[in-house]
Amino acid sequence: MPPQTFILNGRSVTVDVHDDVRVLWVLRDLLGVTGPKYGCGINVCKACTSHINGRAFNPCSVRVGDLAPTDEVTTIEGLPDTVGADLHPMQEAWLDRDVPQCGYCQPGQIMAAVALVRKVRRDGRSITDADLDGIRNICRCGTYTRIREAIAQGERRM
Repeated sequence: MPPQTFILNGRSVTVDVHDDVRVLWVLRDLLGVTGPKYGCGINVCKACTSHINGRAFNPCSVRVGDLAPTDEVTTIEGLPDTVGADLHPMQEAWLDRDVPQCGYCQPGQIMAAVALVRKVRRDGRSITDADLDGIRNICRCGTYTRIREAIAQGERRM
């Protein structure tokens, strides 16, 4: 098996695995990073949402062989380090708004929210209802109202 190297939560990692193995399985099964959850495996539920080079991506749908050694993958475990704090402002907003019920989808929800805030800021604007409507992460507990409130609060603190 060929070695696969990329940056995970700020440190370079190398694993020996075939090119076609999905990044989600490398994270969870080989590297022990369990924040990104397995939900559907086909890029629909978005429970595994993480960041690659600062933008949202779904590791269930990306082959590890498609990552370059300089690609930076950030999971919920590494998110606080991006702001040098114990918790990222979006994680704090999640707690303040009492968003989680079962919690399964929450890491992916938070990662999608942070990526959205970063995207709209690059565009020089603030999040709109249409932006929030574009988030496709599924929450079976139905906490969407609190998720939207937390994203607005997190955006203000980021």
